[in-house]
Amino acid sequence: MIRDMRGVPSTVPNRSATDLVIIGTNLLPLAGIVYSDWNVWTLLLLYWIEAFSTVLFGVLKSLFAKQGSPDVVGEREPLHELRHKRGGWRPLSTLPPIYPRNVPFALSILGIWASTILPITILSWVLVETSIALSWEVAVSVGALIVAHGIEFHREYLGAKTYKNVSAREILQQPSQLTLGVMFLGIIGLSMGQSAGVTVLGGFVIVKTILAVSWESTGPIASAFQELFDRLSADREFSRSQPELSLPDEPVEARVTVSPQSVLLGSSTTILLTVVNRGVALLLAGVVAAIVTARFLWVGIGLTVLLGIFIIRAGSYYFRYGTIEYQRRGEMLVAYDTVLDAPQWLVPIHSRARFEIKNAIPDRLFGTGTLQISNVETAPTNTVQFGPVADLDHATETLDLPIRHEERPEQDPAVVGAALVLALVFLSVPLLLLGSPQVSGAEMAAVMVLIAPFFMILLSVLIYAMLARI
Repeated sequence: MIRDMRGVPSTVPNRSATDLVIIGTNLLPLAGIVYSDWNVWTLLLLYWIEAFSTVLFGVLKSLFAKQGSPDVVGEREPLHELRHKRGGWRPLSTLPPIYPRNVPFALSILGIWASTILPITILSWVLVETSIALSWEVAVSVGALIVAHGIEFHREYLGAKTYKNVSAREILQQPSQLTLGVMFLGIIGLSMGQSAGVTVLGGFVIVKTILAVSWESTGPIASAFQELFDRLSADREFSRSQPELSLPDEPVEARVTVSPQSVLLGSSTTILLTVVNRGVALLLAGVVAAIVTARFLWVGIGLTVLLGIFIIRAGSYYFRYGTIEYQRRGEMLVAYDTVLDAPQWLVPIHSRARFEIKNAIPDRLFGTGTLQISNVETAPTNTVQFGPVADLDHATETLDLPIRHEERPEQDPAVVGAALVLALVFLSVPLLLLGSPQVSGAEMAAVMVLIAPFFMILLSVLIYAMLARI
């Protein structure tokens, strides 16, 4: 845990004094508001910048964290396919490697700020009448804060090589706690309006004081707070060793490389499934609403953001599967990443592992081929993907792989036709309602809200059934 990295004072009185010093330091702004003429909104701005800079430096730290982060049941991070990528990339010889497996965690917390905290901040700035007094003292305070973060990052994190003993989830635990506090207080401030200044500032001070004591001290007060946090996160493991695989001693007898075109074509399903994400779905709904209301500037902005998301998803998929070279070394099949110079997984060819042809929709549409290999002990999920490759038959013959099921389901025009007809029938229902003069706009909106999720599920199942046998 991160709290294990703190220095431990020698005596209990010293530890208690440390708690009181931290509390007193963090309560100083409230004293300035009550007994002096400190500007409430200026202090709130400074606290916001401090929280944001803490998150940014936490994200930067997480990219270098060497230890692995366990999966959390029920949670799926952005670019989740990178979670089990082995190896790291060293941008400079003076820096430690950046581990792609930590990118999903960094994007998760940045996504929270982009989707909630920044919009709340902008709305508060527009709707609430503030009186922020910008001055050189404020600029110096912001600069000193950023410099302090930079010095801590360079000396403590990189210089002391703390990154070797922590995971991305462990590093981002503190920024995540601070983010939740900022988000909660931001919602309160937006709902209260002009009267929110002192209330939100008091909330910021209390939250920051509690977190500062739990992070920076080992006294009895800090121990009580940390025990509370541990109970709230019970049974959660934040760090796990991430052993790198060793290549077999046997030389490479055969190798198969993937073609960029095959991998990019195979990413089409992943890109389409991005729409299922709540944030992307809301963005898409916003684009549709902008089209209906003829707000073409917002249409252009929304489509640009959507295009950027799709490009990032395709790039992530390519980085996961497009940089792999499949090698036959003796009786072992090795997936070797040629960019990170690290084996991703190894599996004995003649073992309990099952080599099966995957009935992937992009393979049926574009003529590529993919294998699914199960019972792989060196993979965290025990199942890995081979491909997609342009010529699956040639790849399996070159590596002499024992395929259990050599055929995909044959084309079935009857299934394709039936699924297509049913999909068109279901799709025609909302279209008929939309064109009916007897249905008002409010009624149509209510019907769409009620039946849209049900229709989307039906249409998705029918389209999948159609494409799986095309």
